Amino acid sequence: MSTPLPCENPMNLPSGWRWTRLEEVIAEAKPGFACGTREPNGVVQLRMNNVDTRGNLTWEEFIRVPADSATISQYRLEDGDIVFNNTNSVELVGKSAMFRGYSEAVVYSNHFTRLRVVHDRADSGFVASWLLHQWKVRTFENICNRWIGQSAVKSDELLALEMPLPPLEEQKRIAAILNEQLGAVERARAAAGSQLQAAKALPADYLRAVFSSPEAQHWPRRPLGDVATLERGKFSPRPRNDPRYYGGPYPWIQTGEVETAQKYITCFRNTLNELGLGVSKMFPKGTLVITIAATIGAVGILEFDCCMPDSLVGITPRAGMSDTEFLYYVLLFVRGHLKSLAPAMAQPNLKLELLNPLIVPMPPLPDQQRIAAILNEQVASAEQARKAIEEELDAINKLPAALLRRAFNGEL
Repeated sequence: MSTPLPCENPMNLPSGWRWTRLEEVIAEAKPGFACGTREPNGVVQLRMNNVDTRGNLTWEEFIRVPADSATISQYRLEDGDIVFNNTNSVELVGKSAMFRGYSEAVVYSNHFTRLRVVHDRADSGFVASWLLHQWKVRTFENICNRWIGQSAVKSDELLALEMPLPPLEEQKRIAAILNEQLGAVERARAAAGSQLQAAKALPADYLRAVFSSPEAQHWPRRPLGDVATLERGKFSPRPRNDPRYYGGPYPWIQTGEVETAQKYITCFRNTLNELGLGVSKMFPKGTLVITIAATIGAVGILEFDCCMPDSLVGITPRAGMSDTEFLYYVLLFVRGHLKSLAPAMAQPNLKLELLNPLIVPMPPLPDQQRIAAILNEQVASAEQARKAIEEELDAINKLPAALLRRAFNGEL
């Protein structure tokens, strides 16, 4: 066996704890078997997607493979077995989970190593939690054998790792606490995740409430081209990335800046020089912009004067007929319909010939402005809620690492 490899930042252990090689508490480290075929009536086989990044086995999607009784006997998982993800992308090698039983026989693929502990020396839950901790602090990246697209940890290198080991009863106590606390974290994460999905859905709900309301059914309908001027962007040189046209004082946006905008387009990644300006077109601040190629129907309002290519269209309301922010919400609401209008091509393209005759609801201008103001307030409130929940979820996601660190520092 090679020289023991240290785990993360060896520290002074609590009284009664000791350092030991992982191999001293593992009775068996057995890689699984490869099976390229599936069998609807076969045995359940765990694969990499069945272990999540939080140390849980997931059963939403699994496969069945053909296996005779000898294969099942050899590779069947038992309660307390630990599956260690031995082959994956380098950042995912080392994902582990403890098997807690299933309603039928379960085997595992060759991307896993099955670890069985010496039960009078170690607790499976304690060892599984320690492996999860080592994965989170990226220990396994240091012992990966790497090649293109994949990395692997060999069993002898895994078993050479040193781990802190308290007495068996202390291990069981720590594992029970971690199981309870990590379970509570998982429930909090699920609740916050549901809240986040609801918050993300609110803007669409608000739009639907406005544009599908009984009031909206009585609004006049007009072609978009009748109530606003639509002008396609311009940039004729090919290839588009010719450096001769870039690097000057004129902001230049493309579809990416519109797609990622939170209503207002506030940033740009490139600029054009005088030569570039001569082959493009400048649109003023306040122009409503819509994407018509590759990404269809993303909309945003310019916060600065800028140039843009023909994959974008600038929309300017006609005086007294339409309001920019109202049109923004109308186009946001009908985005799904716009995508369906684009011809089925390798790169869909929504031409002005399809946008100009697009029928849109057009209440009187004061009503447009009133509705836009209401939607602005509602969407801003939803955005604040979304950000708050994302911050809460981020804090929840950091808890497991903190709990594991405390556990293996002897602080639980």
